Amino acid sequence: MANISAAMVKELREKTGAGMMDCKAALNETGGDIEAAVDWLRKKGLAKAAKKAGRVAAEGLVAVESSGHYATILEINSETDFVARNDQFQAFAREAAKIALNGDGTLAGLEAAHFPGSQVTIKDRLQELIATIGENMTLRRVAKLEVSSGLIATYVHNVVSEGLGKIGVLVALESTGDATQLGALGRQIAMHIAATNPLALDSTGIGAEVLEREKAILRDKNAGKPEHVLDKIVESGLKSFFKEATLLEQPFVHEPSKTVTQILKEAEAKAGAPVKISAFVRFALGEGIEKEEGPDFAAEVAAAAGV
Repeated sequence: MANISAAMVKELREKTGAGMMDCKAALNETGGDIEAAVDWLRKKGLAKAAKKAGRVAAEGLVAVESSGHYATILEINSETDFVARNDQFQAFAREAAKIALNGDGTLAGLEAAHFPGSQVTIKDRLQELIATIGENMTLRRVAKLEVSSGLIATYVHNVVSEGLGKIGVLVALESTGDATQLGALGRQIAMHIAATNPLALDSTGIGAEVLEREKAILRDKNAGKPEHVLDKIVESGLKSFFKEATLLEQPFVHEPSKTVTQILKEAEAKAGAPVKISAFVRFALGEGIEKEEGPDFAAEVAAAAGV
C-alpha cells in the first residue's frame, strides 16, 4: 500500500472538494496517484470535473502590460513572497512586461530581448538580480494578444502594485464599436475569467485527451447500460461539461442567468457593432507548480535542543 501523507489528502481535497475520508480512500485505491484519484472520485460521483489549474505553490508575480491593440502577460517566480515584494523584483517584472509588448510572445524571445538603450538582456538582468538578492528566480512563461480592431482588456487580481498581482487575465475583443463600452465589457469578462478559469473559449478548444477522459468517466459511471443509452448519456454529459468548462457557455458571474455569449450579444447594441472574443489568456501564480514541502522548523529546533 502506498504511503499516503496528509499533504496528499489535502491537495486532493482542494482539487475535488470531496471529503477527507473519501480522498484518503481514493489515494489508497490508486496507489497515491493524484490525477487517478481525481478520476476515481468522479466515477463515484464524489467530485466535480477538475479544472486545469493545479495547486498554487510558487511565489512571485504575474505582470500585465497593455497598449491598445496589444497586451502581454508574464509570470516570474521567486522562492519567497518576501522577494516578490522587493522593489527591484517588481521593477524588473514591470519592465519585462513592457519589453514583451514589442516581442513575439515567446519566452525565448523575451529572454533574449535587450533593455532599451542597453546591451543587457532580460536573461542577463535576471541573473544579476539573483546574484544581488541571493534567491533563485525564474521567468516562467509569457503570452501576447493583439487585435486589428477593438481592444485587449486586462485584469489583475490580488494586486500588489500597478500591473502586478497573483492572477492576470487578457481578453481580446474584436469590434469596431465604441471603445468605452468595449473597455467596460472587457474588464467584466476578464474578471469573470479570473474567477471561473475556463479551459477554453468554446468546445473546439478542448483537447482530445481531455474529451476522452470525460467520456471515459461518464461511461464508467454508467457501466452496464446499453450502448445506445451510454451514447446519449455521454452526449448529454459533454454538453454539461462544456457549460462548465468553456467561456462562451459559462453563466456570466456578474449576471448568472445569462451566458457569456448572451452578454456579448446584448453588448452589441451599446457598442454599436458586433463584439467577438477572439482569445483570452489567464495566468495564475504557481499554476501547475508544486513546491517541495520544507522541513518542520519546530521539529528542527526541538532536535537541536535535544528535546
